[in-house]
Amino acid sequence: MKKSVILIVICLFSVSAFAQSKKAYDAGEWFKFRIHYGWFNASFATLEVKDEILNNKEVDHVLGRGKSTGLLHLFFEVDDDYQTYINKKTGQPLKFVRKINEGGHTKDKEILFDQENNTAKVTDNKHQTVKDFTTKNNVHDMLSVFYYLRNKIDRKNIKEGDEIVLDLFFDDENYRFKTVFLKREVLKTKFGKVRCLKFRPYVQADRVFKKEESLTLWVSDDDNKIPVKIKAELAIGALEADLDAYKGLKNPFQIIMQ
Repeated sequence: MKKSVILIVICLFSVSAFAQSKKAYDAGEWFKFRIHYGWFNASFATLEVKDEILNNKEVDHVLGRGKSTGLLHLFFEVDDDYQTYINKKTGQPLKFVRKINEGGHTKDKEILFDQENNTAKVTDNKHQTVKDFTTKNNVHDMLSVFYYLRNKIDRKNIKEGDEIVLDLFFDDENYRFKTVFLKREVLKTKFGKVRCLKFRPYVQADRVFKKEESLTLWVSDDDNKIPVKIKAELAIGALEADLDAYKGLKNPFQIIMQ
C-alpha cells in the first residue's frame, strides 16, 4: 500500500480555465496532510516552499515529504522525499528529485530538465545509470505542475465540465494527464467550513486504482487554491488525505466559521 499515491495526487492538481492572476504562493508556505483509512491514521505528508538559487537562476525549491506513522510504520515503513526546483520567471521545473522507501521498495532518481531543447537527463543513483530522454514542450514534473497551475487558474470563470490535458515527465516516461472540474462544494474541515472547487483527476486503472475515476480532489475556492481534501478509491479500500495544518499562506484562507 503505497502512501505516495496521495502525495502524487496532491501535486498533480490541475484545471482548465486559465488567466494571469495574483501569485497563489510564496516562499515560506507549508502544508501538512493527514492520510488515513477511515479512523486509522496511516501517514503524514508535507509540502514546503523555499527560496534558492540553482545554476544562477532564482528558483522556488519545493519539498514534498511523506512518512508512515504508528502501527503501520512497524509493518510497512514509508519514507518518501520528492523535490522540485522551479524557475521563478517561467514556472518551469529545472530539477526534480525522487527518493522513496516503501516497504523496502526503493528508488533514488534525479531529473535535470533542459526546457529550451525539450530534453531530460535522468540519473538513477540506485542502479548507477544516466540516460537522456526527449520531453514535450513546457513539460512539468509531478510537483511543479501543481504550483504552476495554482498561478494560472481563473477560479471565478471556471465552468463545470472544463478539462485540460497536460504533459508530465515522471521517472523516465512522458505522460498525458487529464483532470475535469466537477462543481463547487462547501466542505467541513478541522478549521471550519471551506468553499472548495471539486475536481476529478483521471488515472490509469491498474492494481492500485479501481478505475479511471478513482480520484476526487477538493481545493480551496480562494486565491491560494490549496488542496483541502483528497479521496482515492483503491483496490484495497478508500484512502483519504485531509489538510491538517498550514502556515505562510500568501493570501487569506477563506474559512466560513461555525
